[in-house]
Amino acid sequence: MRAVVFDRFGPPDVLRVAELPDPEPGPGEVRVRVRAAGVQPFDVYVRRGEMPGLPGSPQTGPRQIGQEYSGVIDRLGPGASEAGLAVGDAVQGSTMLNAYAELLCVPVHHVVRKPDRLDFPTAAALVAASQTASGALGELGVAAGDVLLVHAAAGSVGTVATQLARLGGAAVIGTASPANHDYVRQLGALPVAYGDGLVDAVRALDVTPTVALDAAGGAAVAQSIALGIPPARVGTIVDDKAAVEHGALVVRAGRSPERLAEVIALAARGSVRMPVRAYPLAEVAAAHAAVESRHGRGKVVLIVEP
Repeated sequence: MRAVVFDRFGPPDVLRVAELPDPEPGPGEVRVRVRAAGVQPFDVYVRRGEMPGLPGSPQTGPRQIGQEYSGVIDRLGPGASEAGLAVGDAVQGSTMLNAYAELLCVPVHHVVRKPDRLDFPTAAALVAASQTASGALGELGVAAGDVLLVHAAAGSVGTVATQLARLGGAAVIGTASPANHDYVRQLGALPVAYGDGLVDAVRALDVTPTVALDAAGGAAVAQSIALGIPPARVGTIVDDKAAVEHGALVVRAGRSPERLAEVIALAARGSVRMPVRAYPLAEVAAAHAAVESRHGRGKVVLIVEP
């Protein structure tokens, strides 16, 4: 099978497509023929060598990469049929360091059925963002009547968080570059430009934020608290240091196929959407560079099989 690997930590061009042996599913696993794989900031940190807690290293041989996928089951391991899935079923889900590949094996209980109304790139694009956003909103207790300040509202997590909060009855203020303000409005949020003038820009609005989700880092946590939001209602998914400094929360609800299935059902009904920026598997370095740029909207996705 073709798979993206890297032999050393470094910039995007350390990534390459290689031929690897086809994996075989073990007990309770299914093998998925991947159609699309999402590209996360987490993948960038892995490639750079900024995730030291992960097992192994490129120095011990080529390492695979990638955390989220959509595709079609093409083989069942022993006992996997008991979950009600079959060869030919379209699925999506989370994995660990093997999604940028033509084939992957995953535990059957990690798999979520892909609705027919979602195409494979969109399904892959929603996997991590759905679980991260829904978990963060739950940990922060975002509810009807709240005014949620979303830092990096045009990104993948911000896109989902904004839509889920609006569906739950909260108002949303979304930070983004001016080029993405129309997009943030389309999501149902009031846009403000990020940067040094953010606090004054939010104060000039007719609504006052009561809770904040930081998907941007930098000054976002400090700015949220400067706006009068209690530290216990300021959560970050990217800046642990700022959370400790200001007494805010690090919100990492973890993976949950159940939460993913809930958001995917909303997406299939058209209530949640995700713009996709697609790259062929062979252009994986360009896809990583796009994620590192921290610009653009929605999600970067690799097309593994057309």
